[in-house]
Amino acid sequence: PTRQDIGGLALEVRGLNRENELKDISFNVRSGEILGVAGLVGAGRSETARAVFGVDPSDRGEVLIGGKKVKIRTPQDAIQAGLGYLPEDRKLQGLFLKMAIRLNMTAAITDQIAQAGFIQFKKEEQLARDYVRQLNIRTPSIDQYAKNLSGGNQQKVVIAKWLAARPKVLILDEPTRGVDVGAKMEIYNLMHAMAAQGMALIMISSELPEILGMSDRIVVLREGRLVGELNRPEATEEKIMAMATGIY
Repeated sequence: PTRQDIGGLALEVRGLNRENELKDISFNVRSGEILGVAGLVGAGRSETARAVFGVDPSDRGEVLIGGKKVKIRTPQDAIQAGLGYLPEDRKLQGLFLKMAIRLNMTAAITDQIAQAGFIQFKKEEQLARDYVRQLNIRTPSIDQYAKNLSGGNQQKVVIAKWLAARPKVLILDEPTRGVDVGAKMEIYNLMHAMAAQGMALIMISSELPEILGMSDRIVVLREGRLVGELNRPEATEEKIMAMATGIY
């Protein structure tokens, strides 16, 4: 995909370090762009996402959103700065499994649907119903527990949560892992739609066809370092693997 409407820098990461994990990682992503992050297991892809989003503290480095430096010490700081994060393990980190899907969808925006400290249930219900319809989430009810949904539908609930929060930048770590082919295509379409609306997406994936099929630009990590960058037209599985393994 080469979108004509890729805009200005949405996120810049400069010199990100975390002891024994990340060494001087610098990259950027623009509004409306999908940046693919490739690398072998243990290359530091998820660690980079977690450090940027404030899940794990970094030792050094700067994060700029829309050209402004932001201090991110916690995920709450990250959300307030305009970041979203769909973690690799949705069951452990992305969802409240024993809660209704409507509560999962509004988890990142409780302040927006509350009035005088009380959740406005009508607003919450309307939002949940809209996303169930928009994302084609198969569920008997918005009060269904997240744990009772299929993998693909669970993943769509996590995506709905971030669509509701409207982040400037959304990091997606293995967004189609453990979902069936139909749900995969739906998730790809959602990602394209988010990018078309100007959101900057960072997609971490172990599947090279997915990286090549979805990304406008690709960065490659190896052993906690960023070792290369490829524009989509020049990228091939062979080039990515050469960078990822260090065997040129």
